[in-house]
Amino acid sequence: MIGKPWRKDGYSWWIRRIRQAQELYDEFRIDHFRGFAGFWAVPSEAKIAMVGKWKVGPGKSLFDAISRAVGKINIIAEDLGVITEDVVQLRKAIGAPGMAVLQFGFGSDACNPHLPHNHEPNQVVYTGTHDNDTIRGWWDVLKEEEKSNVLKYLSINEENEIQWELIKAAISSVARTAVIPMQDILGLGNSSRMNIPATQFGNWSWRLPSSLSFDHLEDEATRLKDLLSTYGRL
Repeated sequence: MIGKPWRKDGYSWWIRRIRQAQELYDEFRIDHFRGFAGFWAVPSEAKIAMVGKWKVGPGKSLFDAISRAVGKINIIAEDLGVITEDVVQLRKAIGAPGMAVLQFGFGSDACNPHLPHNHEPNQVVYTGTHDNDTIRGWWDVLKEEEKSNVLKYLSINEENEIQWELIKAAISSVARTAVIPMQDILGLGNSSRMNIPATQFGNWSWRLPSSLSFDHLEDEATRLKDLLSTYGRL
């Protein structure tokens, strides 16, 4: 169901879903947040998605209804990709933090919103999401010019522990929350990637390796704790 069918019964489906999520999680992300402002509607009989058209989404009325039913909504708005002004205004109107992903930041544009100096307090910064490669996997396939941009921005000369430099960049950001995948904390490569978009097999199967020693885990945990303490995130 989309659009008006949701509204007819007071958004009951969404209210139930959000209420359940709030019971399970401290905070949770809503993917494709832009669809609440406007969405691409494709006829069910269409052979290709290009024949659709843009329609206005439920907007703030949906979130007002949810708030009346369940109280404060603890969501993160996934606002990646092509985001129009109506999406930005909706996110701000409901007070939800947006996202920044460090892997998306290091081109040649100093105004790139994913670069740490452009982050905002009401934001959640990720080294990478479930759809990104791990930092090590990402780094291994970067072009030399791109690697140079990253090293220059981070003011470092060595790439041996690039994942920790980016973890530090995330934790030191003004963004209110930093999300660091375990694969990045452990410095794991492409084989530990969580998901490859638009593929059907082999995704969401990664598990913490049983071969990891306790001493190794303890060392990385101590290092992470020190960074969290240094930047006031404990």
